[in-house]
Amino acid sequence: MTAAEASNEPLVSLANLPATREQRRIVFAVAATLLAAFGITAPFAGAQLPSFVSFNPTVEAMVFVNDLVTSILLFSQYSISRSRAILALAIGYLYTALIVIPHVLAFPGAFAGLLDAGPQTSAWLYYFWTAGTPIAVIAYALLSDADPTGANEASARSAIGWSAVLVIGLVSGITWITTAGHEFLPSLMTGNHYASAVVYIANPLAILIAAIALALLWSRRRSVLDYWLILVIFSLILNFIVAAFLAKQRYSLGFYASRGFTLVTSMLVLGLLLWEMTNLYTRLARSNVMLERERHNKLMNIEAVTASIAHEVRQPLGAAELNGSAALDLLSKAPPDLEELREILNDMIGSSRRVSEVFDGIHSLFRKVDRRRQPVDMNGIALEVLRSLRGEIQEHGVTARPELTPDLPVIEGDRNQLQQVLFNLVHNAVEAMAATTDRSRVLRLTTERRELNAIAVAVQDSGPGIDPKQLAGIFDAFVTTKENGIGLGLAICRMIVERHGGNLSASSDGKNGALFQLELPIHSRNTDRVHAG
Repeated sequence: MTAAEASNEPLVSLANLPATREQRRIVFAVAATLLAAFGITAPFAGAQLPSFVSFNPTVEAMVFVNDLVTSILLFSQYSISRSRAILALAIGYLYTALIVIPHVLAFPGAFAGLLDAGPQTSAWLYYFWTAGTPIAVIAYALLSDADPTGANEASARSAIGWSAVLVIGLVSGITWITTAGHEFLPSLMTGNHYASAVVYIANPLAILIAAIALALLWSRRRSVLDYWLILVIFSLILNFIVAAFLAKQRYSLGFYASRGFTLVTSMLVLGLLLWEMTNLYTRLARSNVMLERERHNKLMNIEAVTASIAHEVRQPLGAAELNGSAALDLLSKAPPDLEELREILNDMIGSSRRVSEVFDGIHSLFRKVDRRRQPVDMNGIALEVLRSLRGEIQEHGVTARPELTPDLPVIEGDRNQLQQVLFNLVHNAVEAMAATTDRSRVLRLTTERRELNAIAVAVQDSGPGIDPKQLAGIFDAFVTTKENGIGLGLAICRMIVERHGGNLSASSDGKNGALFQLELPIHSRNTDRVHAG
């Protein structure tokens, strides 16, 4: 994959990761649970309970940690995806985390004297605090369909830095207004009671903003993050209803319940991010293991292919060496048999060509090329193979008995590759008979016509044969019956034959030699080209 193609690949992000059916069910189940809790709490929301001053700072400390960690994770998501929507959401969670600090410090009876707070400071900070999440979600929903910024890593870090500076400045400004300028703000509280006309304006306005955020999310719900944000806003709306209309004063059941909804709202997206990051880590670890295994397999394959090439090249080189030794023996005689010497030298030339053909054949197997079919005489290939292996056949004391059908029809195919197949089968047959001492070592090479549109070539030896249990996998890669074999020769032979539209089979009783037969169509079955790759 090129760099340009990689840059066009969509990055995995919570904003574009589709929600599964299971994830949607979880969201709706949590929403139903929250609604049930709201239904149970609502009739008794006004009931006054004991004042636990430490309850509010404890809950808000948890909210601070949750929102701060959430913002950090969302900023990390932005640094990867460069999504403006994720950036807006990260800014919103950083804002809600930081504004908790002045709110808890200004809360009556919690940390008296730490801020120059008035009786209305905490209430106003609460409204500024709760407005942050729905406004951030609205920005997220409106920016979700926008293209990523295309910012590089440095500019992304700069955007994150400036976002943090602006949020800190905004929270500091709101804190200054609600503390130093609290006497200029409309009254929201009378002691611990919500008793102001402003409350009846601010509360519906807060619910309206949250409802707009919910409507925008619902209209575009696609990703897993969309669904979890729907749950966040739904919980926030329940919180607004309880705090605004049902809880008439601090430390009522509704007051405590609203803080519970606030905590749930804070924890939802953090839980989602941690869940998805855990899944991502699991997939990453699994992928890393698979990549290591694939790398190991590729190294093994390279080693096997290299050994296969060496094996294929060693055969004609060995034949050339034997013929060279025979030629030297002839030259030592007086007078030398020039006709025999000429045949040996021709065989050596043929072996040299065979080396080149081996490389061509292997190269075509692992590279996608188009080769036009050409007429191939399998009788001629059979005789050439026997001639090129003559030295090896004689060295092993094997008697070659070719039984070739005269006027055998030519077939269409790649001559070099088909010669490689037959060369491998004959060479394997000669090697198989190397340890045979209780019978004659006979190699039969036969050709015949099959029906009207195919020919068959058979190689039969009188060696010890092949265990019938091994026959089913004899053509699989890396399966071999030889002590020093690598199991690629027959696999490559089968690949070549099948690419010619034929089939290669083996049979043996495990005692009286083995028979390999390849059947090839006379005419091309599928195409006029051999696609070797």
